Amino acid sequence: MFVVARFDIPAEDAEDFLGQAREALAALGARAGFRSGRVGRSVDEPGVWTVLTEWEGVGAYRRALSAYDVKVRATPLLARARDEASAFETLLHDDGVRAVTTTSDRQSAVTGPGNRGGDGR
Repeated sequence: MFVVARFDIPAEDAEDFLGQAREALAALGARAGFRSGRVGRSVDEPGVWTVLTEWEGVGAYRRALSAYDVKVRATPLLARARDEASAFETLLHDDGVRAVTTTSDRQSAVTGPGNRGGDGR
């Protein structure tokens, strides 16, 4: 799974943001299940930044967020992120050699009163 957090950062705060991002990635990177992390700035809108992290799974990501060191070193940065969906499951991965499709961990049909398996009836 991967997490994409987007930020709106004024030009005068860019260096401070990059320092916070470096600190956050160091804390996250020390946690079990962390695979990689990147920080980027939009080439079209320089005030838009992103922090992308990749994890073994959603459990590893959530456990990392609950760690004390992450709360101290990464949460100040993550609290500045846009309020939008940020955690995604990987369903297709292409490494340039081959494409691999995986099955979603999410239930494909929501069941409950008035819904018989998601068939619209």
